[in-house]
Amino acid sequence: MTTITISKEDYLKAIAEAEAEGQTVIPATLAHWLSVTRPAVTFALKRLTKDGLVTVRNDGHIRLTAQGREIAERTIVRHHLIERMLTEIFGMAWYEVHDEAERLEHAVSPAFEKKLAQKLGHKDTCPHGNELALRSPAERRKRGQLLLTEGQPGVKYTVVSVYERDRKLLEFFDKEGIRPGARVSVSSRNYDGTISVSIGTHNIRLGMPAAEKAWVTKA
Repeated sequence: MTTITISKEDYLKAIAEAEAEGQTVIPATLAHWLSVTRPAVTFALKRLTKDGLVTVRNDGHIRLTAQGREIAERTIVRHHLIERMLTEIFGMAWYEVHDEAERLEHAVSPAFEKKLAQKLGHKDTCPHGNELALRSPAERRKRGQLLLTEGQPGVKYTVVSVYERDRKLLEFFDKEGIRPGARVSVSSRNYDGTISVSIGTHNIRLGMPAAEKAWVTKA
């Protein structure tokens, strides 16, 4: 029987989430994603392959097996429930809960997970607007979503979700009012590569690296 460690859960979840962001998952992707060395990734992939949780193609492309994906999705569900618990029960700020959930998700037993699900009820999205079912950029676009960078001037949009793995970015978004459910519109595209965005009566200029981290849909 395969022993599922915290490290294995981290790797499997990272692969699933990176895929959902449209990235080609190779060892360098995981090294960056998990802030570990390439030799550490190589060692981890050997274990995961031996356990039948991933496959690694000759070109280095990493794929989850059915069993690996099941573990990744189970970890994502726990992460989702903990984020909701921290905001809905303990009142933590939405931009704080991702980092806490990263630490706590491995400590949740099946019994506590069941209790949490009963207490919180079903909800498809986390405090950052990201869905429990991971969706690729192509799938998001089929559902009418687009990146804020793709917004057209004069059109009003509703923020659907934001990238949750960058605490400083989340704090910046919170300060400027860019959060799930917020109404925004692109005022102009500027010569310096920024875009001017209106949130209510508030106007800001956003660089592309930040604007690419928010998904919106027409209001």
